[in-house]
Amino acid sequence: MAIISQRGIDLGRETPSSGLDGIQFNLKPMELKEYLDQYIIRQDKAKAVIATKVATHFNRIQFNRGLPEDDGGRSVGQIKNNILMIGSTGVGKTYMIKLVAKKLGVPMVKADATKFSETGYVGGDVEDLVRQLYYEAGEDKELAEHGIIYLDEVDKIAATPNLIGPDVSRAGVQRALLKPMEETEVDLKAAHDPISQLQAIERYRRTGKVERKTINTRNILFIMSGAFPDLPGIVKKRLNAQGMGFTAEISSKDNSARFLHHVTADDLIEFGFESEFVGRLPVVAVLDPLSESDLYQILKNPNNPIITSKKKDFRSYGIDLKIDDEALAAFAHRAAQTKTGARGLVSAIEEALIPFEARLPSTDIRRLAVTARTVAHPEEELARLLADPHAPDLDRDYLRLTEEERRVVMAAIEQGSQGMLYRHGSLLSPSRAGLLAEFISDQFLDLGSAADRLDRMYEQIESCGLTFFEKHGLTIEFTEDAADEIVRRMLVAGEPVEHVCDLIIRDFKYGLSLIKDKTGHSRFTLTREAIKDPEAFLNDLLTQLLHPNQ
Repeated sequence: MAIISQRGIDLGRETPSSGLDGIQFNLKPMELKEYLDQYIIRQDKAKAVIATKVATHFNRIQFNRGLPEDDGGRSVGQIKNNILMIGSTGVGKTYMIKLVAKKLGVPMVKADATKFSETGYVGGDVEDLVRQLYYEAGEDKELAEHGIIYLDEVDKIAATPNLIGPDVSRAGVQRALLKPMEETEVDLKAAHDPISQLQAIERYRRTGKVERKTINTRNILFIMSGAFPDLPGIVKKRLNAQGMGFTAEISSKDNSARFLHHVTADDLIEFGFESEFVGRLPVVAVLDPLSESDLYQILKNPNNPIITSKKKDFRSYGIDLKIDDEALAAFAHRAAQTKTGARGLVSAIEEALIPFEARLPSTDIRRLAVTARTVAHPEEELARLLADPHAPDLDRDYLRLTEEERRVVMAAIEQGSQGMLYRHGSLLSPSRAGLLAEFISDQFLDLGSAADRLDRMYEQIESCGLTFFEKHGLTIEFTEDAADEIVRRMLVAGEPVEHVCDLIIRDFKYGLSLIKDKTGHSRFTLTREAIKDPEAFLNDLLTQLLHPNQ
């Protein structure tokens, strides 16, 4: 993935992995859990369950790859850690699985269970999920065979007892999923896809051979999710019948979640799932509803994509958006009233900021400070901003929020700095922490991604020294502050590392070669002052080497 500055310049480029090289098979459960903790508020039990079973799934794949082909560990019928996630809308089910797939480096496809039928219609059936995974993996068959298929709204394919009609089809979808969830070969040429069939005919006409390409689902992890609104009643009825003492009425989503933590396979079967389908979902993770306080903490998290996305909307027009703490609390309060979890946050933010987003791009105003007043009276605050964009209180708000944002980011960096070891095991220095904060604000990145990319930029700077040696036979090393200066130049001026490296070679190749000819020195250390003023540095260095006692 390229790092792009505001000026559209590539600041460094990841080397893409092919096949299975990019998958983190050896990720430990606690590593994955800690990664999820950076992005997802609460849901500790669900995060622990999912992190553990997903990590185990991929570690076991790695273990099985080392076994003989005929070993029982690789045989058909092994139990897979397919997962069922239960939780109301907006609690972070999809977001969690997207994060998991990103961390592991595997392809993922998402679909709604309601869009499939047993036999397929409108050109779709459950095996299309596997085909879609193949294309998501860049048509890398081996990579696709280690991906994740995420099926949402799975509660809506549960059959209602003693009914016919649609419920028969729902049970059919369950049955159609059984083989892919365990292990089967899926033909990449779908019978209902006329294009693939025509391509197959054309290949046969040219080669005289029938080519059959399939995807094996043995290692594909299936994750299902749904809200299951009627399931708490089933669980409560069973618990009361067993004399468990759960006599409280289910009157809210919070109370419902309390019962969902006791769900069993029998409850899911009574809900309307076939026993074979439930048997292929051995892991259940329950996500709790989000309170107003939880919603506020989501917005406060520097890694949350909701605020970042809105800042990108405004930055695309060249407008810098800052939002204060009271405004975040107001958004959380409004979202809590909708009972739609984190989804309500987006609606609350849009409702308040759309007037500004519609009007400001056509003006010269390039910064917006959102306060509680903005959220409560958007039209009035917009009119006030348009009338006097540089009113003293508006300027004060913007400067205050800019400083508050930096403090929040720096606090997050400090909290996570122990886990951000740069090359050679050195901890994040104060100078680089400041650069990281600038990088996060400029690039709208979460802390982990920003740290990884910034570290990669420093590695590229080191490689510049190797390039210099290869071209001129001279060894140059960068002090820490010199490397920081180069990175700062890349961030502020939007210069790619390759350009900076070319400038360094241009600025120093003749001077250092001359110094080598006169003094015999071939190893040089470049400081920040050297990067900022190469000519003065070279003159001083030559004087020191030729006249060391002066």
